[in-house]
Amino acid sequence: MKKKLGLGDILLLEISVVVYSLSTVAGNLAGQSPFLSRNYIIYFGLEFIILAIYAVLWQQVIKRFQLSIAYCNKSVTLLWSMLWNFIIFSQGITPGKVAGVLLVMAGVIVMNIGGHGDEVQGTGGSENVDNGGDGHAE
Repeated sequence: MKKKLGLGDILLLEISVVVYSLSTVAGNLAGQSPFLSRNYIIYFGLEFIILAIYAVLWQQVIKRFQLSIAYCNKSVTLLWSMLWNFIIFSQGITPGKVAGVLLVMAGVIVMNIGGHGDEVQGTGGSENVDNGGDGHAE
């Protein structure tokens, strides 16, 4: 049984999502540079470092959260990526993008609210199967 989640756990999850979203910024910057140029290598290396930091954070997250809940919250990366693209790269935010992110956020909220009773229940009939009359149940 998992312990009750605290504010620190939730902050760890959100920080890991923000760190992961920063890898998209580094990747975008690398993609804008000529292949194997100095800036390309720097930004590609930065992306690698960010992903390594994220991997360590993610391991801590999945120790504290159900995997389905953790992955669901990872989709919040869309929001952060959209914001980074607007702030850093001056890419527009369209109504379609906002609607898509809001739809994803609604799904995250539903998963977080309803994600506590997702254990699979057995059918109840397979525990007492007779193996042909020898008196031993399988």
